[in-house]
Amino acid sequence: MNPYRIMIPTKVYFGRNIWKEALKTQETLLRGNVMLVTTGRSLHRLGYVDALKQELQQCGRTGNIIVFDNVSANPKLSEIQEGISLGRQEKVDVIVGFGGGSAIDAAKAIAAGVGEKEDIEVLFCQGREPGDGTLPIVAIPTTAGTGSELSRAAILTDETRKVKNGIRGDALYPTVAIVDSCFTESVPFQVTMETGFDVLAHAVESYLSRAASPYTKMQSEMAVQIAGQCLPRLAACLDDTDARAQMSFASMIMGINLGNASTCLPHRLQYPIGAHTETSHGAGLAALFTAWIQCEHMYEAGKIERILELMTGHEVRGAKKCTETFCEFIKFLGLPSSLCELGIEKEKLPLLADEVSGNIKNDPASQQEGIILKLYEMAWPENRM
Repeated sequence: MNPYRIMIPTKVYFGRNIWKEALKTQETLLRGNVMLVTTGRSLHRLGYVDALKQELQQCGRTGNIIVFDNVSANPKLSEIQEGISLGRQEKVDVIVGFGGGSAIDAAKAIAAGVGEKEDIEVLFCQGREPGDGTLPIVAIPTTAGTGSELSRAAILTDETRKVKNGIRGDALYPTVAIVDSCFTESVPFQVTMETGFDVLAHAVESYLSRAASPYTKMQSEMAVQIAGQCLPRLAACLDDTDARAQMSFASMIMGINLGNASTCLPHRLQYPIGAHTETSHGAGLAALFTAWIQCEHMYEAGKIERILELMTGHEVRGAKKCTETFCEFIKFLGLPSSLCELGIEKEKLPLLADEVSGNIKNDPASQQEGIILKLYEMAWPENRM
């Protein structure tokens, strides 16, 4: 067995309706001025932001509570710069990220920008890791999707250059994560399916990743099985609170996998798609995944078939059957199964391929010459099978 390292520096609270008690245990951390970073309208409308602000104010050592809610579904570099300026002006000491992955990623980036006194654009463009000056981060997810509450990355979009990329480093691990599935119970159908597919993508990709360990593979198998069972349950009934809780758990443990096994080609290929189309991360992954499964079966047939068995509860054998089964699953969730459904013109595929960046060597299929453009081309037609 090869040696490996597992890093989980975040203190985690998990359960339903546990968020208030969890906050009370963190009064030592929640001292000074607190910036609450959130995505805004729906959480305000549901009263969640006011409720959280009230609980924070009751922590004995907090000063001012500053709400920053100018965060898009794909957080923009300009929004992060605005948040950093506000944080510095208000002399913020702690950042609380409250929302989906976008809000938590924005909170991480703002924590780095305020605490490090570093131009966030330098970290974004040059790939420099934030240092120990990064402010403490409390992450409270309201979707079951990105696992950002337990990962070391903040994914941002430079809207001027049409570039989507990540700021990464151990300093971006939240100090505390409070994962309470009660917040996910009001998430609408489309967002539930898109974020839920992101959980499944994290599980499948971290399972196939060359950086995977026995520990992360074990967690991947569990998350694949949960998503395979619970996403169809939620597609049939959004009020299934048990399925909501299980998806929050799967999302959380895949956050651990992100920091310890990373992802494969679909995540790298989605970033240019998100930057150019403003479509969600989950929708972009879904549009790519059937083609990737078909290609990946050439290199890791046993693992792909194991994944489909866990998802469906029965044996699925052969590249054609695995690909068809995965495509049917995506369509059942009401998600796009091809890039043309996202409005991407076929002529733009080489441009997208040129914009893919970062390490792709964790993916077993990365050895194939021209694999990036090939996958985009395979994923474009509406009827591949």
